[in-house]
Amino acid sequence: MDTQYDFEQEMERPIVYVRQVNADDLPDDVREQVGELETLYAVHNEEGERLALVADRKMAFVLARQNDLDPVTVH
Repeated sequence: MDTQYDFEQEMERPIVYVRQVNADDLPDDVREQVGELETLYAVHNEEGERLALVADRKMAFVLARQNDLDPVTVH
């Protein structure tokens, strides 16, 4: 393969971080909205700001990709 490719032309999608959140760790007003869920998944930007809070991990990844973001898991 002798074809050169200009990787700089590729536009990188911003990375967002998906992490598991215990409902008990959320503020009272948010806990009231999650009902009986015990575990949720948060999507955070690179600065740590929470962008979204969803019911399951798969939904968090789909949400990120639908918004042209590149999700990765935080342990």
